[in-house]
Amino acid sequence: MSEISISAIVDGGEAKAGPPLAPALAPLGVNISQIIAEINKQTGGFKGVKVPVKVFVDKGTKAWRIEVGFPATSELIKKELSLEKGRKGGEGEPQVVGDLKMEQAVKVAKAKAAGTLAKDVKKAVAEVLGTCVSAGITVNGKDAREVKKELDAGAFDSLMH
Repeated sequence: MSEISISAIVDGGEAKAGPPLAPALAPLGVNISQIIAEINKQTGGFKGVKVPVKVFVDKGTKAWRIEVGFPATSELIKKELSLEKGRKGGEGEPQVVGDLKMEQAVKVAKAKAAGTLAKDVKKAVAEVLGTCVSAGITVNGKDAREVKKELDAGAFDSLMH
């Protein structure tokens, strides 16, 4: 079995039969429309978010399978806040590009649950807060590091179910 893998980042539920997938799949003689339809089916829950996918094709039989990865935490946060891009580089004070509510941070953490090394929701939320720090996003109107201390102290335990 000679299997080729093709990796790409697609818009969840909205992949198209064009670049980056079609040019890589066309020489393999597979039904690109079927593959794109399956990718859209499997990534539909991440509509509006960039999602990593891998397409594996057996060169001999033309059989294929798809593996869908998990979107980056920053992508999920941007979707929650309806942001196009994160923080821009520059000097001086960090630019705040949005404010995430703690309930939204929990929602993002739960969406990433299967794709994180965190042992529970609270630790996954801590990871989300870390991403907020680097992305220039406040949480509940405060610096995410401050909110992380509150999280560690148990202030949001009621949201962790």
